[in-house]
Amino acid sequence: MNFLDMLSAAERQNGSLLCVGLDPEPTKFPAGLKGDANKIYDFCARIVDATADLVSSYKPQIAYFAAHRAEGQLERLMEHIRRVAPHVPIILDAKRGDIGSTAEQYAKEAFERYGADAVTLSPFMGWDSVAPYLKFHGKGAFLLCRTSNPGGDDLQNQRLASVEGQPLLYEHVACLAQGPWNLNGQLGLVVGATYPAEIERVRALAPTLPLLIPGVGAQGGDAAATVKAGWRGQDGVSTGTVIVNSSRAVLYASSGDDFEAAARRVALQTRDQLQVAKPI
Repeated sequence: MNFLDMLSAAERQNGSLLCVGLDPEPTKFPAGLKGDANKIYDFCARIVDATADLVSSYKPQIAYFAAHRAEGQLERLMEHIRRVAPHVPIILDAKRGDIGSTAEQYAKEAFERYGADAVTLSPFMGWDSVAPYLKFHGKGAFLLCRTSNPGGDDLQNQRLASVEGQPLLYEHVACLAQGPWNLNGQLGLVVGATYPAEIERVRALAPTLPLLIPGVGAQGGDAAATVKAGWRGQDGVSTGTVIVNSSRAVLYASSGDDFEAAARRVALQTRDQLQVAKPI
C-alpha cells in the first residue's frame, strides 16, 4: 500500500484529519520523565498508544531526536508505531533540501533507516533536489510551500517576474507540485494554518494534492477555518485531503501523571473539530 492509500485508509478508519506531531522536548516532559533525554522513546510511545485510533498520521520531527543523540530512540519509535498502529502513515519531518548524491543519502535515511512513509522537503534547490525521493516507489514527499513562520514572506510571498503570469513563489511551487514534478502522484504541500486564505489559494492551484498543515493548537491556527479552506471532497470522501498537525497542544496537555489521558482528550477534541468543519 502506498502512502496516499495508507493516508486515505487511516482517514476513513479513524474518522480523522489529525496528525499528531512528535516533537519531544525533555524539559517539558511530565513528572517522572522530565529532563531525561533517555526517556524520549518512552514519552512518545505512550502518546502514540493513547492516540493511535484518533489520527490520520504521525509526524516525528527529526531535530528533536538528533539534538539529544536520540536517533536510536527514533528508530525504536518508528517500529513501535508500526506495531500498534500499522494502518497509520508516518511523515518524517526533516525538511531536507540538497542535490544529487546527497539527496539520495537523505532519501535512504528517511525511507530505509527510519522506514518513514513520507518526508518533508525544501524545494528551493529545484527539481534535482526532489527527484531522488520519488525513486522510492509508494513513498510521499511534502514540499514546503507557504509556511507560517514570520520570515515566510521573505521568499515565498515574492513575485516571479520571469515566470508567465508573475505568480508568487509559493503559487509557483504549488503549480510545479500539482503538475510537472508530480510524476507518480507522490507529492504533497506544506501550508501553514495561520494563513487560511492562502491555504485556499494553494488548494485552487493544487486541487488533488494532500496538504500538510501545521500550526493548529499552540501556534494559534483555527481548526475549522483550516479545513474549510483546504479540504475538498464529495459525499464525505476526500478528493483533496488535509493533514492537520498539532504537536505541543497534544503532547503537553498535562504535566502530571495523567499526561496520556490528557493527550487523548485534546486529540479527540481536535479530531472532532476537524471532522465537523468539513464542507457539506
